[in-house]
Amino acid sequence: MLQVSDTSLMAASESTASTRARVGGAVTRKAKLPDAVNIFELVNSLSGDGTLLRRSYAEICENVRDFTVAESESGVFLGCGALHLYGPHLAEVRSIVVKPEAKGQGAGGRLLRALLEEGEDQGVTSVCLFTRIPDFFFHFGFRVVDRTVLPDKIYKDCQNCPRLYACDEVAMARGPIPRIAVLGPSKFAEPELVKLQAGTITSHGAK
Repeated sequence: MLQVSDTSLMAASESTASTRARVGGAVTRKAKLPDAVNIFELVNSLSGDGTLLRRSYAEICENVRDFTVAESESGVFLGCGALHLYGPHLAEVRSIVVKPEAKGQGAGGRLLRALLEEGEDQGVTSVCLFTRIPDFFFHFGFRVVDRTVLPDKIYKDCQNCPRLYACDEVAMARGPIPRIAVLGPSKFAEPELVKLQAGTITSHGAK
């Protein structure tokens, strides 16, 4: 199961013309392909205990445009986070993690703010995440929700997770709960996961 924020590595806690955001000791920017190595190594450093799902280097490269990175003023990589778009009804904050040496520089909070701003720019109405440290996200307007109201997330990741039926993460959302879903089950029958929410997406938008 995906862990949005790491308990040991997350720092407690605007854009310029070059798309860099500077607050305190960390800046954020959209990831580029050369960042894939650092993202791959950092994300997978937390996959051994199940904190994050292991990602292949090819998968990171394929989805590098989902990522935002945090770095020091001198350009040293500090951490990363991703925003996965399901549609105008929902996006998911994923894989926010910072290096131990970034503690105290506010990199985790900067990354989350940058991802939320990206969601707003895309016109997304709701943002979700799964985490073991919900207290951090309460400060950013997230609330705890039942995971069954987020079927897109479950169909994308949870059915591939070894902790599918023993998940210890908390589902959280910011904004209205989506009334639609665009994904369906591929490995398990629908009743074994969650019932697909009512509604469909048409060419004229959500109904």
